[in-house]
Amino acid sequence: MQLNNNVTEFILLGLTQDPVRKKIVFATFLMFYLGTLLGTFLIIVTIKTSRALGSPMYFFLFHLSLSDACFSTCIAPRMIAQALLKNATISFSECMIQIFTSHFFGCLEIFILVLMAVDRYVAICKPLHYTTIMTHRVCGVLMSLAWLGSCVHSSAQIFLVLSLPFCGPNVIDHYFCDLQPLLKLACTDTYVTNFLLVSNSGAICTESFLMLVLSYAIILHSLRNHSAEGRKKVLSTCISHIVVVILFFGPCIFIYTRPATTFSMDKMIAVFYTLATPLINPLIYTLRNIEVKNAMWKLWSTKVVSGDKR
Repeated sequence: MQLNNNVTEFILLGLTQDPVRKKIVFATFLMFYLGTLLGTFLIIVTIKTSRALGSPMYFFLFHLSLSDACFSTCIAPRMIAQALLKNATISFSECMIQIFTSHFFGCLEIFILVLMAVDRYVAICKPLHYTTIMTHRVCGVLMSLAWLGSCVHSSAQIFLVLSLPFCGPNVIDHYFCDLQPLLKLACTDTYVTNFLLVSNSGAICTESFLMLVLSYAIILHSLRNHSAEGRKKVLSTCISHIVVVILFFGPCIFIYTRPATTFSMDKMIAVFYTLATPLINPLIYTLRNIEVKNAMWKLWSTKVVSGDKR
């Protein structure tokens, strides 16, 4: 419940206040966002239409790409538009919506990365039982639990924020509404609230990261029993996943596992997991995955051929 709140809108300072740099921000992140939408769209359409990409790994990749597109859309369009404005404002309600959606899709991405690691573990370490363990029904249930868990996580974050009073300061030194900058504006002691927020977001980031590190360590250790060709194929897939994990979890752990303090570098670090990672993910999963590249080439070359015949 929202208490003693006299603030109806917040002012977002963005990445910079310099007019020239604002134009650079606008052009750069517009390209980032359009690249993200294009890359995720290509992967989503390719997986949805290709029979060759029917395995659980591509089922999870489909949802990861959808999550990337939604996560980026929660933040990028407003940030790009604000780069053209002298004073960028966001209403209290819109700020709460942005916090909910960004944490929802961010948490969903974390859970999907964990599920992808579990899938690779079963496929590589339990190959004879893979088809009986990772059935379509099991994958559907796991994905549903990921969506439900993300909803619970973001709902808890919003409940804690709405319990804080905002009665004066309304300038957020960031390019989107996030928890740490918002806590600085509350008209009360936020120690307990910050502890609960860190226990929520920080615990999810850290525990998921440790689970991923452990699972990929086991996978890499098991490669001793594979042929040279098998090792090469597994390494190609796992390295892609590991790169994504490092790029996403590194900044997240830095931001969400510390006390209620903000640093000047926070905004640039946040760019990595809010805007850069959703852009890089499609590139990593297509450039390093022969099956996706072949399916994508086959799909779009067929579209071009059929278009020419008309």
